[in-house]
Amino acid sequence: MAESTRPKRTGKGEPSVSQLDQLPDQDPEEVAEWRASLDAAREFGGPHRAAHLLRRLVEHAEQRRLGLPPLLDTPYVNTIPTAAEPDFPGDEALERRITAWNRWNAAAMVTRGNQRGGLGGHMATYASAAWLYEIGFQHFFRGKEADGSGDQLYVQGHAAPGVYARAFLEGRLTEGQLDHFRQEAGGGGLPSYPHPRRLPDFWEFPTVSMGLGPLSAIHQARFNRYLTARGIKDTSASHVWAFLGDGEMDEPESTAALALAAREGLDNLTFVVNCNLQRLDGPVRGNGKIVQELERSFRAAGWNVVKSLWGEAWDDLLARDLDGALVRRLGEVPDGQFQTYAASDAAYIREHLFHASPELRALADTVDDRRLLETVATSRGGHEPRKVYAAYRAAIEHRGAPTVVLVQTVKGWTLGPGFESRNANHQMKKLTGAQFRAMRDLLELPIPDSALSGEQVPYAHPGPDSEEARYLRERRAALGGPAPARRVRFTPLPEPPAKPFETLLKGSGGQEIATTMAFVRLVKDLMRDGATGRRWVPIVPDEARTFGMESLFPTAGIYSPLGQTYDPVDRDQLLHYKESASGQILNEGITEAGSMASLTAAATSYATHGEPVVPFYIFYSMFGWQRTADQMWALADQLGRGFLVGATAGRTTMTGEGLQHADGHSQLIASTNPAAVSYDPAFGYEVAIVVREGLRRMYGASAEHPHGEDVFYYLTVYNEPLAQPPLPADEASVTEGVLRGLYRYREARPPADAGAPRLQLLASGTAVRWTLDAQRLLEEDWGVAADVWSAPSWTELRREALDCDAANLARAAAGGGEAPRVPYVTRALAGAPGPVLAVSDWMRAVPDQIRPWVEQDWTSLGTDGFGLSDSRAAARRHFGVDAESVAVAALAALARRGEVKAETVREAAQRYGVRF
Repeated sequence: MAESTRPKRTGKGEPSVSQLDQLPDQDPEEVAEWRASLDAAREFGGPHRAAHLLRRLVEHAEQRRLGLPPLLDTPYVNTIPTAAEPDFPGDEALERRITAWNRWNAAAMVTRGNQRGGLGGHMATYASAAWLYEIGFQHFFRGKEADGSGDQLYVQGHAAPGVYARAFLEGRLTEGQLDHFRQEAGGGGLPSYPHPRRLPDFWEFPTVSMGLGPLSAIHQARFNRYLTARGIKDTSASHVWAFLGDGEMDEPESTAALALAAREGLDNLTFVVNCNLQRLDGPVRGNGKIVQELERSFRAAGWNVVKSLWGEAWDDLLARDLDGALVRRLGEVPDGQFQTYAASDAAYIREHLFHASPELRALADTVDDRRLLETVATSRGGHEPRKVYAAYRAAIEHRGAPTVVLVQTVKGWTLGPGFESRNANHQMKKLTGAQFRAMRDLLELPIPDSALSGEQVPYAHPGPDSEEARYLRERRAALGGPAPARRVRFTPLPEPPAKPFETLLKGSGGQEIATTMAFVRLVKDLMRDGATGRRWVPIVPDEARTFGMESLFPTAGIYSPLGQTYDPVDRDQLLHYKESASGQILNEGITEAGSMASLTAAATSYATHGEPVVPFYIFYSMFGWQRTADQMWALADQLGRGFLVGATAGRTTMTGEGLQHADGHSQLIASTNPAAVSYDPAFGYEVAIVVREGLRRMYGASAEHPHGEDVFYYLTVYNEPLAQPPLPADEASVTEGVLRGLYRYREARPPADAGAPRLQLLASGTAVRWTLDAQRLLEEDWGVAADVWSAPSWTELRREALDCDAANLARAAAGGGEAPRVPYVTRALAGAPGPVLAVSDWMRAVPDQIRPWVEQDWTSLGTDGFGLSDSRAAARRHFGVDAESVAVAALAALARRGEVKAETVREAAQRYGVRF
């Protein structure tokens, strides 16, 4: 009988066969000796000693670059021992005083705001993270005065009051501005969180939609490298810093691009995660350890990890922890329990933390209650400037990989026992007078009791000529100016050549092309322009071939810092796949979130780096606004410029794909974003007109907008190949109509019967084709005349009409005077005979946006509901928007007015087989 091939097991239940047995081994006896040595260490020193030896060996192997994978976590102690900390380069005593002033003013600002109007604000986050920011501002964060770029700072949103307080001490903000924290309606106020649109000279990046900051920071660091590789700007001196909360790391976007950052070796990027162990409502990992969890995640992704957990008060205890009992205990206590220790008295700490073993009890007996309480309750790496400085220095000196600094703090530190480590401190918005007095004493600030006797706590400033103020100015001058700061040094791009646009304006003749392909061809031609072509940044989430972009692969190349280290399988084909270190295309893989983050970095390069580029992000229409609308809002908040292109748009143009691909609502979502200029073009020439205008508005200069306009364009284009007509003869009128959102494309032929019924058919995108067919059916079968209008932008029509209404209301409130403004859509349709029937491949709410300003009777057709898998014809008949359905609906609108008989509607429905 053949011997079993199953692994044999030892008496201890462990398999005797190893995966490594299949690899060649030149000296099995040597392996046996190493095993025996480990067994001996375990037997005589215990399992912890054996594990320690293995860790030291793996660490040694890493240092010798032996290619072993790193350990996924390390002991729960600081990465950098106290003895290895670099010399502190600043005046520590002075920096402590500066930080104390900032702590005070941050708390005073939030408290005063709540006393006046209950406007909210957050105190505990900055209180825990103050040194994380101060060390950066004093020694690391580069300003923009040297090269126009500096460092990019993603400030944790809830820490904004502390950054404002520091700017006040620097003289960048006034006391009056601090008193308008969260009071922006009258102008001159400070936004609650980092908001570039509300404070455009101060903030660069909006971060309070948690999770978007880390994702954006990674793609910003990658885009910095892209600019250098493309020869647009040398950004090698720029460093990206992202300040995050440990609770924020639960957001999927926070960790979505960690592998990208490591894969591309982004050592120009540092994450600083403030591990105060608390979310908004309680512990982050009450039953676990968030620091160790994050360390494993980042190390597994290929990041360098620096932990700064314990303050100097722990050094003596750890030095006398000869058998490692304390380190093991710190590693096994869950975060929820450690939070309790931080808010408890010495007796509780002794009983619950140190009575776990005789060794720990003996260790704790060497420390008095005061020292024990100070050590366990507040001594954290994030509260000591030397610890933070050492961690930051290690981060920026590391090469070949991004770094995450995991810093442990106490949430609400220095705000008193009512705040520190309390679950509710995120919702606690003010301090009492007694708490401010205690805080003043703790921070040793020279604020007299008389200043605290009023109803409102005062702001405090040592004076513009004080030692603190001079030090601040000197440090920022040495680092290149103020930070954070946003500076727009705008240089308009040259007007693009006319020829690429003329190709679309002439139409496609007999060739059938979809508007998706029309857009791609236009951009491909614009990328050939010698003046601006290299500034186009094509962004696509691994669907370039779907959108007909494969022709860009060999010419523009796909950006990869590694170049192309392999022979592509299609290398012998004309349109082969090509990666390049200087490639122009950002092919992000299957990630719409990553693509949007790349777009945002490129779309704001005009401000971040003083280098305008023209990004266009092309995506499956359904997977744009529906999936990443939050990032699109952040793009608007960051004053980004560029083109979003929802390709294969509409509910019925994706043959066979089904409801998950059938987009009938993105235009409606886009209409909610004030910065999104949205168009749904029907023809190639409309695409050309819109893109040309978008380039003018965003990248040109005018008297009204000398630095360009802070908008971005959203176009929906279709995958249905059709012959593209030329621009109609009345070029100026049509161009105005396209940009405003409505123009008459084809007037009805004069009917033989002068009294024949007439109506107006309005449509956008691919639906214009259905209305043209319906126009013919109505004329030939029913003697009805219909004018066909193209409505490239329902949203722009509505916004202009709303502006008119607002101006008219203001005029009326002021007592009249000038004549009322009439919306463009009202003027365009004024006097047009018959009812209006609006049709689109979107839900009816999209065209219904303009209904209040149309004087005619109104009906709309759309694709409300879920999509489905079928042919275009079947899907359109299902939704009742094909030509025959439009014709029946048009007859029904006329019947309601008594202009055709009701029997005519029924007859038409039966003839065409239409059922609604």
